[in-house]
Amino acid sequence: MRRVLWLVAILFFSGDLSAQTEGTGYWTYNEYMSLHPEQRQKAATFSAMVRADAVPEQGIKKPVKVAVVYPGKQVSDYWWRSVSSMEARLREHNLPYEIHPNFTEPGVDIRLQEKQIAQALETDPDYLIFTLDAFRHRSIIERIMVRGRPKLILQNITTPVRAWGDQQPFLYVGFDHALGSSLLSKKFVKIFPPKTQYAMFYGTQGYVSAMRGGTFQIESERHAQAKIVDSFYLDFNREKSKQAALKTLQKHKNLPYIFACSTDIALGIIDAAKELGRLDRLVVNGWGGGEAELQAILKGELDFTVMRMNDDNGVAMADAISLDQNGKSGLVPTIYSGDMVLIEKGVEAHYLQELRNRAFRYSDHWRTKNDQVVTFDGQK
Repeated sequence: MRRVLWLVAILFFSGDLSAQTEGTGYWTYNEYMSLHPEQRQKAATFSAMVRADAVPEQGIKKPVKVAVVYPGKQVSDYWWRSVSSMEARLREHNLPYEIHPNFTEPGVDIRLQEKQIAQALETDPDYLIFTLDAFRHRSIIERIMVRGRPKLILQNITTPVRAWGDQQPFLYVGFDHALGSSLLSKKFVKIFPPKTQYAMFYGTQGYVSAMRGGTFQIESERHAQAKIVDSFYLDFNREKSKQAALKTLQKHKNLPYIFACSTDIALGIIDAAKELGRLDRLVVNGWGGGEAELQAILKGELDFTVMRMNDDNGVAMADAISLDQNGKSGLVPTIYSGDMVLIEKGVEAHYLQELRNRAFRYSDHWRTKNDQVVTFDGQK
């Protein structure tokens, strides 16, 4: 397992994915590192810290306040596992905390998220953990950056915003969307002949869909002249994805593949294919490798997915906060991007369990209550 994880890490750090964001408002990981070479060693040292056991701290008495605003109400377990692993790691650091979680459905009105952020800021948090998907998220984030407090952790994004120059948030954390979709594209090119037609199922119109779907489209067209025959934006919603898949599969009777930008979308496609009796003639990918996807892989319903070592991103947030609270913020890199592995149906059960143990090393044993403030006073 370690060889595979390190291989993926090497591919990430050495690969050139700049084409996926050329002309956009984001630097790729490698572009940013080239501009800031001092970040490479800092990121490598920090990644080693994330993979290792926590070192308990002593002497910090005042609880750190963390506000979390997440699109966590979905089948994908990525978001609640992220918060859970962060809380569990903070406890291992023996760092007193007060976490204010705010979970919404994905694709909700930006005004609702603005309201949630305003409510979160009323608690005067030390850190705000948010995401950046829609363009209007940027204006929210920029207003907070001008305030100078709280420190911002941007979750599920690993490509810094160009317009922010050297004034970046405290931490970008997640799993590189372009790298993940590049791995999926390599698998697609391997199993399908050139010029294969497929459908593209996006989430919401924004960053995640562009990076996941856009990368897959560019690389599959470049290496195999693959063509999209239909596409939909489905708000990461399972039922919407099912209805879109029913429409698509009835329109394109011999369509061999649908690209799914998320877990909920993949499961919706599978629902439709099963209803039409087409599952044995349709290839479907997942994105993320959470529990629902792993069960679909084991049942032979999902063909392949890119599996994130999920809890590492929560650990990274906790470790960054711990370093900062101990006066070591200079050791926190601008970007933390976690490891990913491609898995497919037929995977050996013992190997999958090894990956699962690593990916969910905290969240399988500790689950944060996402409907109330959670606190920890530290060990006396």
